Amino acid sequence: MAKAKTVTVRQTGSHIRRPKDQRQTLTGLGLGRIGKVRTLEDTPAVRGMIAKVAHMVSIVEESA
Repeated sequence: MAKAKTVTVRQTGSHIRRPKDQRQTLTGLGLGRIGKVRTLEDTPAVRGMIAKVAHMVSIVEESA
């Protein structure tokens, strides 16, 4: 069985004074406070969410 691709993201910016949809996107990614790190499955949906809040998150690591 092939191992799923993953991407690790870290929140680098605050959600305060951001539009509601961006706050909800951070919550959907499992983030919510600066410095929190999550490892997620690398899917087009997750990539789209990361792109939407790219100014508040950074990609720490990608693995195959």
